[in-house]
Amino acid sequence: MTSADLDRRLAALGRPFRLIVTGGGTGGHTYPALTAIRTTSARLARLGIGLDVLWVGTAAGLEARVTEREGIPFKTVATGKIRRSSNPLKLASPANIKDMGRVPLGAAQARTIVSDFRPDVVLSTGGYVAVPVGLAAKFCRRPLVIHEQTVRLGLANRALARAATRIAVSSESTLPLLPDSVRDSAVVTGNPVRPEVLTGQADKAISALGLTGFDRSLPTVYITGGAQGSVQINTVVRAVLPWLLNQANVIHQCGATSIEESRRYAAELPDDVRHRYLVTDFVGPELPDVLALADVVISRSGAGTIAELTALGKPSVLIPLATSAGNEQEHNALHLQAAGAAVGLLKDAVTAEGLRAAVGPILGSAEQRQHMAQQARGLGRPDAADRLTDVLLSVAV
Repeated sequence: MTSADLDRRLAALGRPFRLIVTGGGTGGHTYPALTAIRTTSARLARLGIGLDVLWVGTAAGLEARVTEREGIPFKTVATGKIRRSSNPLKLASPANIKDMGRVPLGAAQARTIVSDFRPDVVLSTGGYVAVPVGLAAKFCRRPLVIHEQTVRLGLANRALARAATRIAVSSESTLPLLPDSVRDSAVVTGNPVRPEVLTGQADKAISALGLTGFDRSLPTVYITGGAQGSVQINTVVRAVLPWLLNQANVIHQCGATSIEESRRYAAELPDDVRHRYLVTDFVGPELPDVLALADVVISRSGAGTIAELTALGKPSVLIPLATSAGNEQEHNALHLQAAGAAVGLLKDAVTAEGLRAAVGPILGSAEQRQHMAQQARGLGRPDAADRLTDVLLSVAV
């Protein structure tokens, strides 16, 4: 179907487009859904069509706070978390049994919500809450699109794969991992990235953060452990910081719990390098500009981070969170490393020596940074939100 044909069919609806979004618990599931809503709304608005959206999640998940802030209608359903274990006996833990008992209630609630709202399409971005809502979409014969942010399908999306009308994946590497029975319904869209991330300006980071002591002839490294920071990353970075500051400028987002200790350490750095180091607990609206300034990023390897780094074409050293569900962060890091876009620092290699060995050659060679940037950009899909919107609209009309 051409874009013009799709627009004509949408215009023929003669009413607002109706979308149910489900998924959440973490930012990795929540923010791609939010970006998809914004992009879909803007696309429909250009055609003079409104968007009626309902987000179905859990009261305790991040999605509840995000929808309240954004003014998005929100409903909850009962759901339970399956606590994974390599020991099958532990899967039958009292907590798992209790939570599994909530599934029938959640399924009944989801069926009522979907039946009453009558969406043109349901979008699932993963998380435990997505399962009852996705199954309700299938039962009520509403098109279901599931979106997977990581290389391997998460538990929720694996459970919904056979019920889905379309499976939107973030990477070509996911396609061979899908069951044969659902592979034909898969489409590579990429992982939606917030549009503002793509509009950063390096000079604005310099002025906004007061980085007047930075030497622009040196590369700049941005280090982050996520919004809350990472003690593991902070510790290993501190061990190599004097050496690192002889090679580069450094912006270090360390998290609120580590900021005082990090500031004390910064105050004791040698005078000749101290001015090239900025430590902060949190990077907020300045993040797009910080990313534009950064020549190398040291970070976790969550799906959202990977989407941003590849969309921007940023060389990186990735330190996976060992406790990520399904070991997804390690899979993400290895995927970028195999493409030559990043260096993965895994498990026992997360040491001062390991970090120095990983980042040193990148900082020492502009040609290597350029090559890694090109490889990262080759994996990126900055138009992922538009692609996902196309999928949502095309299955509905």
